[in-house]
Amino acid sequence: MNRMSHAALGAALVSLSFTALAADLPESRRLHSIDVFQLEYADDVQISPDGSRIVYVRVSHDIMTDRTRRNLWMIDADGTNNRPLRSETRSFSSPRWSPDGTRIAYVSAAEGSPQLYVRWMDSGQTALLTNLVEAPGAITWSPDGRSIAFTQLVASNKEPLASPPPRPEGAVWAPPVKVIDSVTYRVDGAGYLESGYQHVFIVSAEGGTPRQLTEGNFNHNGPLSFTPDGRQLVFSANRSADWELEPQNAEVFSIDVATQKLTQLTSRKGPDNAPAVSPDGKSIAYVGYDDRYQGYQVTRLYVMGIDGSNPRAVTANFDRDFTAPEWASNNRGVYSTFDDHGVRKLALVSLDGKVRTVAEGLGGTDLGRPYTSGDFSVARNGRVAFVHNTPQRPADVATATTGGAPRVLTALNDDLLGNRTLGAVSELTWKSSKDQREIQGWVIKPPDFDPAKKYPLILEIHGGPFAAYGPNYATELQLFAAAGYIVLYANPRGSTSYGEEFGNLIHHAYPGDDYDDLMSGVDAVIAQGNVDPDNLFVTGGSGGGVLTAWIVGKTDRFRAAVVAKPVINWSSFVLTADFSNFFYRYWFGAQPWEKPEEYWRRSPLSLVGNVKTPTMLITGEADYRTPIEESEQYYQALKLRKIDTVMVRIPEASHGGMVARPTNLIAKVDNILAWFGKYRKN
Repeated sequence: MNRMSHAALGAALVSLSFTALAADLPESRRLHSIDVFQLEYADDVQISPDGSRIVYVRVSHDIMTDRTRRNLWMIDADGTNNRPLRSETRSFSSPRWSPDGTRIAYVSAAEGSPQLYVRWMDSGQTALLTNLVEAPGAITWSPDGRSIAFTQLVASNKEPLASPPPRPEGAVWAPPVKVIDSVTYRVDGAGYLESGYQHVFIVSAEGGTPRQLTEGNFNHNGPLSFTPDGRQLVFSANRSADWELEPQNAEVFSIDVATQKLTQLTSRKGPDNAPAVSPDGKSIAYVGYDDRYQGYQVTRLYVMGIDGSNPRAVTANFDRDFTAPEWASNNRGVYSTFDDHGVRKLALVSLDGKVRTVAEGLGGTDLGRPYTSGDFSVARNGRVAFVHNTPQRPADVATATTGGAPRVLTALNDDLLGNRTLGAVSELTWKSSKDQREIQGWVIKPPDFDPAKKYPLILEIHGGPFAAYGPNYATELQLFAAAGYIVLYANPRGSTSYGEEFGNLIHHAYPGDDYDDLMSGVDAVIAQGNVDPDNLFVTGGSGGGVLTAWIVGKTDRFRAAVVAKPVINWSSFVLTADFSNFFYRYWFGAQPWEKPEEYWRRSPLSLVGNVKTPTMLITGEADYRTPIEESEQYYQALKLRKIDTVMVRIPEASHGGMVARPTNLIAKVDNILAWFGKYRKN
């Protein structure tokens, strides 16, 4: 059965499941997969220096082109005057206020390739500043507003290994061969990499020729941060001699803008990232950890002198990951985000390590599944802007002040979701059968849930595996609920947001005891009395795909399974994934030929002889994280064993971008529901 017929089958089965449900919920009130095109969310919220206005990226979807559209909108901090700055068929990104609040720099491909633009806020006039070959990133204004720094890929010219003979005039020959000599030669979402390195540039805010500041065969990464006098730029880079084989070993550097003198400020083994210079120019905040080659390591917030002296972990006693530091204007604290029990929070961290939560509920920028997400920005007066979501709504623009109640300023989806009845989301905790450790999860009930009835259950498992779900909006899971399923999603051991010990319970032991956590969760939901224990289904993507394949190799309690973008054979994965240099070292501690038995023991393929569950596989054909060859191995193995199986391939889709196009998200959900509908007891 081809892909289109599966999609059609999915639509038919979803339609049948709708008609079989209670008639007291009008069809027009139910969420449908086509509604994906109408969803919007806020992203990259940037508050003006004086705290009065917020520019944000408003993300929507074009049903005619099946593409995501990113436009720039602005709203006053009191919630009034929500209006477009650039709202066109083209996309715009990375809005950044000038220090005096009179201009906004942003990136757009309006003239073809991505370029840097500046808009004057009083007149609305816009200037094209650059004529770049590659896209600019990490846009940062100088303190005096006269310059803008950014990063850009600089191509390197490599001599060919062999030169072809002259081609006769008019002859049509095969495309030239590709000669690859890098450890990392392709990256998911980016494809096969151009030969080159990321470097730091600076350009006049009035336009002109950018000047390259960094040199060498190394990658220099944003965010970028100027010292208050504008003479130095601070950033992160991995310039070690073996940077290709030690990808985590980044350090903080400063560079003199005038002389291009480079100074290394940190020197420990491990990543030091996201440096931010304090307003008084005396200190630098950054995040990182001492690398122990563990699968999960807590990222702490650090502060050091502007010259790299006296580095110290400010959050050494706070067992959570901190990201994206931004200084308070009084130099007394640093704003940063952290995830706690599946909830992203924004905190103000004092220099003596006290963590004060300013806002929580950040998220909603992943429309598909309920992962933690969300960014923020800070004005000089301490007002923050951030993206806020609930289980019923994707990301909106919100604002808060320290000590004040957060206020949500937009309602981007009320026109759609205000006219749909979504499944109610509730928290559930249970004890794992493995060791009685408490596990947290969430349950979504069908929108017309009747406590007198029993429903089929879908267990949906997150990827990572070092990641976290939370009480966030999730289109895919809401569509499952709309089709009449109770949905369970959880954070088994290994998930982030519960501290280092919990995260490392699967260090060199994944998959494993997380299986017991998930099965105990299924039992806990069944014990509530509304699930038919003979009508269970399981699915998950990436790390969740690994666990789904592992589950059907351990039990036949599920009527059907969908394994999305999985790892099936750890040896082949480590040698074909985009970051082989990371995976083998941190997840196994040895290369495949050094411990082949360990790689095989943890491979779902080792359990394929036990599988009785009808299993569908779904993966993007341009997936370079868990290449589609992983799915093909499992598909062939199941076919050889005469297990009912199909493979759904999503053309051109990457791992991270599997549902980046609306129709891909629709196809994923509809095919999963079609497969489950084939085996569902009605």
